Amino acid sequence: FTSPETGEELELYILEQTCISGVTYLLVTEEAEEDSVAYILKEIQTEEDNVIYEMVEDDVEMNAISKVFAEMLEDVDFEC
Repeated sequence: FTSPETGEELELYILEQTCISGVTYLLVTEEAEEDSVAYILKEIQTEEDNVIYEMVEDDVEMNAISKVFAEMLEDVDFEC
């Protein structure tokens, strides 16, 4: 994933995926095994074999999707 703010490439690990109203969301983290900051990415475009995601920044959308992931992963605490 390339950060839009810094242009820095980040290696992220997918914890979970869900599709809501035809939109795919990923719950990702920077660390595979340790506690880490998690991000929710939203699929915005598909071009042939490439899929483009962006970080969810809308508070209402973030809260709704966080609740879905929290139900899927009962042992994970979410802080928005």
